[in-house]
Amino acid sequence: MSNFFKLLYNEQFKIYIRKSTWVMYLLLAGIIITLAVVTNSYGDLNEKYQQDNWRDVLQEENNEINEHLQENEQSGQLTKNNFYLENDIQPRAYDAWQFVMENVFLLSLVTLFTIIVAAGIIANEFRWGTIKLLLIRPLSRTKILLSKYISVLIFAFLTLLFVLLISLIVGALFFGVNGDASFVQNQLGSYAHVSIYGEILKGYGYQLVTLLMMATFAFMISSAFRQSSLAIGIAIFLMFAGNSIVAFFADHSWAKFILFANTNLEQYEFGEPIIEGMSVGFSITVLAVYYIIFLVVTWLFFTKRDVAGQ
Repeated sequence: MSNFFKLLYNEQFKIYIRKSTWVMYLLLAGIIITLAVVTNSYGDLNEKYQQDNWRDVLQEENNEINEHLQENEQSGQLTKNNFYLENDIQPRAYDAWQFVMENVFLLSLVTLFTIIVAAGIIANEFRWGTIKLLLIRPLSRTKILLSKYISVLIFAFLTLLFVLLISLIVGALFFGVNGDASFVQNQLGSYAHVSIYGEILKGYGYQLVTLLMMATFAFMISSAFRQSSLAIGIAIFLMFAGNSIVAFFADHSWAKFILFANTNLEQYEFGEPIIEGMSVGFSITVLAVYYIIFLVVTWLFFTKRDVAGQ
């Protein structure tokens, strides 16, 4: 077991010794800081609601909105303001936690970076000829493969954690930390008072599903092809084109079995699934089947490949 952990440490070292890895982290940090500057300069931080007269401010807003509304028109902001007034809830000031919640979209970049790492972690060994140095060790190919896969997952988790922590730190510096742990959220046209911590966990958790599936898929492609560029290209193309593929075949009943129709589990929380006949249990089952297939195919390619010609 100690040999396995040494191998795992070696894989992590090879990931983080590369300049490209640190460029990824610097890029994420730069984007987060830029978002904080823009939000602080041009965003609505709800400062006007933080005085004792916040009810009067909301009512004045409602009056202005009503003046510009035509007959039978509705305003989402008006509905939201009324929810605050009717439930005697003071709008919370924009703070670090809300900044963290809004930065959940950056996990698409984390997925992209993980794909790059996963797609090259095996392919590059064959490309550079270093695979022979790994295989002469007193470890089975399965353990070598497992160490690489776990290293990809560790990288993905650490990068996700990096986004969350840097967002929290930068957000605290720019906006402070609000003691109020709840906020008002739109849920299918109506509003509810929910925990911001719970929404952060859900938002990052939903993205984690896509991250896991795309990382495993890229890892499989890496074991099947000897060129990391091809593995990266295929994985990234499917990542961005996945939703379009699902939309194109949405009229067919078998489209619900497409991987990308099931990765967004958030579709079941606030709305109907994109294809009729789908459910949370169905999507989880489909994802589990794909996950097992990806791992089995990866194992078959890696353990059966002849490296004598490398």
